[in-house]
Amino acid sequence: VQIVESGGGLVQPGGSLRLSCAASGFPFSSYAMSWYRQAPGKERELVASISSAGGGGITNYADSVKGRFTISRRDDKRTVYLQMNSLKPEDTAKYYCSAGHRYWGQGTQVTVSS
Repeated sequence: VQIVESGGGLVQPGGSLRLSCAASGFPFSSYAMSWYRQAPGKERELVASISSAGGGGITNYADSVKGRFTISRRDDKRTVYLQMNSLKPEDTAKYYCSAGHRYWGQGTQVTVSS
């Protein structure tokens, strides 16, 4: 099993980033996929999740990112995305991708700063 996040970086407040999570080694289309984040000194928190297509592709967001972040998935590419707009300094964290809370990636750093 391999889960690899990419797309993080340094961005100014108000800017945008798109994170990608490429997965292999398990039946991707059957798994709900999630993005979590962890800032220094804080607990890991759920940012967004999307159910499998069979589960309706239902999305769920943390209140702090509703209206700014969008999660999506491409089962043909075995990839899940997190489009992040109107970024704020408090969005600074390491972002992790999870498959069914069973498999995890190593994370990608997002830093929002002027």
